[in-house]
Amino acid sequence: MKKLTSSESLVTINHYKNVLESEGIPCQIRNEYLGGIAGEMPLQEIWPELWIINDIDYDRAKQLIDATISDESPAASWRCTKCGEENEGQFAACWNCGAVQ
Repeated sequence: MKKLTSSESLVTINHYKNVLESEGIPCQIRNEYLGGIAGEMPLQEIWPELWIINDIDYDRAKQLIDATISDESPAASWRCTKCGEENEGQFAACWNCGAVQ
């Protein structure tokens, strides 16, 4: 077994677990229930962790998680060609006029 990543968010770790399992990579979450002792231990020590069951799957799992993280990152801001409004990168349509990027 090999630790792949950790996060302060159990939702994020479960999302990563689902991504890996959908690709046939068995994994396990550790520290899932340690949130109740926050303040007793350093926070990063109790964050949920995602572990890969088979060490041979580690490199592929790392690639999948890195790709997932880059897919979740918002794109650069853009200016609407119809009304000129500045829009944040995660929006595919202008919030002001509804024009598609």
